[in-house]
Amino acid sequence: MASTVQIPLVGGAADGETVMVELDSNGRPPLTHHHLGSKGLAEAQIYELESDDQPGREWVYSWRGPAV
Repeated sequence: MASTVQIPLVGGAADGETVMVELDSNGRPPLTHHHLGSKGLAEAQIYELESDDQPGREWVYSWRGPAV
């Protein structure tokens, strides 16, 4: 069974939400997360993985802009 981690989203429409993602064989989450809007892919937002310096929080996904 793959390991998972919950990562917060920072900025954009989903600011403050978290997503549960699977870690790869090296213990790292995916480099990007496509957060779907109410209209699905038509309103998707791109978030990019960044390291975080807050205690107990290794990573965050920072907003980069719309996917389309």
